[in-house]
Amino acid sequence: MRIAILGAGAWGTALAINLALSHQVTLWIRDPNQLRLLVAKRINQRYLPDFPLPEAVQLTSELDVAIHTADLVLVTVPIAGLRELLLRIHAMGKALPIILGCKGFEAHSSMLPHQVLREVCAMGAPLGILSGPSFAQEVAQGLPTALTLASDDEAFAKWVASEIHTAYLRIYLSGDVIGVETGGAVKNVIAIATGISDGMRLGNNARAALITRGLAEITRLGVALGGFKETFMGLTGMGDLILTCTGEMSRNRRVGMMLAQGQSLPDILQKIGHVAEGVHTAQEAHQMGRKLKIEMPVTQAVFGILYENISAEQAVKKILNREPKTEFD
Repeated sequence: MRIAILGAGAWGTALAINLALSHQVTLWIRDPNQLRLLVAKRINQRYLPDFPLPEAVQLTSELDVAIHTADLVLVTVPIAGLRELLLRIHAMGKALPIILGCKGFEAHSSMLPHQVLREVCAMGAPLGILSGPSFAQEVAQGLPTALTLASDDEAFAKWVASEIHTAYLRIYLSGDVIGVETGGAVKNVIAIATGISDGMRLGNNARAALITRGLAEITRLGVALGGFKETFMGLTGMGDLILTCTGEMSRNRRVGMMLAQGQSLPDILQKIGHVAEGVHTAQEAHQMGRKLKIEMPVTQAVFGILYENISAEQAVKKILNREPKTEFD
């Protein structure tokens, strides 16, 4: 299969390395300067420096070249750049099957990725969402990874899964696009919270409590948006949440740990050098929770720390002083 991967961050690069073992892969790089470095060194020095790109991976900064002969387009740009990219694809007049690999809510509109795509590209082409517990480094390394492919088009999902499913990249199918996307978005907010907890040395018990109660928040929001409750017990709910909240490679967890150390958010984001989607998602999730009248105290605490100058100590104290509740609604 001819696959165009749009976005040469860590995730797009890792998928290019993995999928090039079985398919013709073209990796589109938005920045011509980054393209020149990739062509010269065949290594994504900024985002994935330890993994050379196979010679079979074609590189280009020309979008029309990347998608011209593609059987499938896999979009891995951050959600902040999704709409602009989709508008460019739409202007080319090609109804291409698209898999979205970005996570989060679009700023200001609070749209999920598939909603942005449907608004921009109302051509009727099939779409899917690829998500789940996956650090890019491990995917590039060929370590076992399980992902979920969600789509309203079952035949399309089965076709894509059969093409990219391998012994080390296992694909499970889902019809719950909203649930899969919501889990992939809000887990980053909870990861910031657990990073703050770990940075304050509050212990393993506190981390476990935050993950568990965070999952309850994700589920409440996801169900209110139209997702299925069962989805949040799976790979893109519990699985992705556990990985992002505990893994040493988690960018969002690192943001939380650095916040707990008193570092400013601009300094943190500059040091990390990658997009930490939870920072933006916290604002959108907080606003949606208030609009839908959903109780999301962990998300609210992260929002307060990021955007209202509330200290980590104040936020923790506020959570601990909440009145007793029944565990299940």
